[in-house]
Amino acid sequence: MISLSRKRTIYKPFHTFTQNHKILITPKKINAFTFFKLPSAWWCGVRCKEIDTKSCVVTVKHKWFNQNPFKSMYFAVQAMAAELSTGALVMSYIQESGASVSMLVANNEASFTKKATGRIQFSCNDGLAIKQAIASTVATGDGQTVWMTATGINEDGVVVSTFKFEWTVKLKKPKA
Repeated sequence: MISLSRKRTIYKPFHTFTQNHKILITPKKINAFTFFKLPSAWWCGVRCKEIDTKSCVVTVKHKWFNQNPFKSMYFAVQAMAAELSTGALVMSYIQESGASVSMLVANNEASFTKKATGRIQFSCNDGLAIKQAIASTVATGDGQTVWMTATGINEDGVVVSTFKFEWTVKLKKPKA
């Protein structure tokens, strides 16, 4: 009888948040989250590509399924991708804090400068701002608000849209 042993391959994501050597947030986990909790974003093609302590990159490709009557990407699909690029950073720092913190978009603003066709990449570089707000919320118990910006760039490097989201974070009240 011949014994065959399988080699175990361990894949390390290139950008992760870690705490005590425990992987908290990865692009793969964010994409699984969208499949189960945000299925409309998943089916429209919204995918997280990378996340680190300062930034998050989310892409979405223009397809027949997510287009408007003018043959460009529907604004709501762009909004889903832009919001995920900011929200993933919020979720990651809440998880890293270990506290029971709620998160909610209070306001948003958007501007569109070019038709969105091809693959659009939304980048948010406000990770440290939300980290500070969550740390302040945990330390003081007071809610905080932070404006986070996501910029959508097409394959030619041209900005097609800019989204700003006002995130509110506050400690959850213990259940009585």
